Amino acid sequence: MSTDWNATHLPDLPDLSGRTAVVTGANSGLGIITARALARAGMHVVLAVRDPDRGRAAATTISGSAEVRRLDLADLASVRQFAASWQGRLDVLINNAGVMMLPQQQTEDGFEMQFGTNHLGHFALTNLLLPHITDRVVVLSSIAHRRIDAIDFDDPNHTSDYDPTRAYAQSKLANLLFTLELQRRLTLAGSPVRALTAHPGWASTNLQSHVGNPLARLSLLMGNKLMAQDPGAGALPTLYAATQDLPGASYVGPKGFAELRGAPTLVGRTPAASDPEAAKRLWTMSEELTCTTFPLTLEHSQSS
Repeated sequence: MSTDWNATHLPDLPDLSGRTAVVTGANSGLGIITARALARAGMHVVLAVRDPDRGRAAATTISGSAEVRRLDLADLASVRQFAASWQGRLDVLINNAGVMMLPQQQTEDGFEMQFGTNHLGHFALTNLLLPHITDRVVVLSSIAHRRIDAIDFDDPNHTSDYDPTRAYAQSKLANLLFTLELQRRLTLAGSPVRALTAHPGWASTNLQSHVGNPLARLSLLMGNKLMAQDPGAGALPTLYAATQDLPGASYVGPKGFAELRGAPTLVGRTPAASDPEAAKRLWTMSEELTCTTFPLTLEHSQSS
């Protein structure tokens, strides 16, 4: 029997017993809903969160197998510690965590907070965990990636003329380019692992409440009431990308008007998010900034 992906309710997923997923930012919003759905289907879910106390409180709402581990994506030392502690196989990595339209601030490593958290932290985490991953990597992007037409390779951290909306859009464009190049590398290495991207449309979560500009925050919160779908519907594209048999580099979003809401389906991306040369350039820059690389074990499998 096929899964019902009606946007008015969470689906009954196929049996996922014996499998493990890591969900970053899983203590609230789309992350906790994703974790609940996967655990309900039998998966062991690891909530990778910055605040373990909040993570443990969230874990009490999960019916199924779950554990909490600390991960601060704005601190590469924390990312390395999380990855180094991993033992055994990992079926699915869901790079869900994110920050949105913050006032100008930096990560522990000196990166612009949105680029550093939404892209570079997940870039490093993925590369460090790839030797353990058996099935797929799912990265959350946003329709906001359409707001810009290129990565600012000369000043990716927006050290001059900072604009929080543009910085957020750049981080979401980076998510799409990252998975594009990751899939290319996985394919060349002969790996069965797939890299996919998803976006929730406009989902009402606490992400908008953290926006720095008061007027922008008020506008987004009003939009939540008028146009947004609930977090359960917003999590559907992630769950679809994490559980369905889709090609690598697929992009999943809502099928409704302007991809704001609706049941999950494969959606398109801008030319800027489809540029293989930009994806390669971003990968090289990200390697240099994070001091992490595509695993040599996977590269060696290509030549063996």
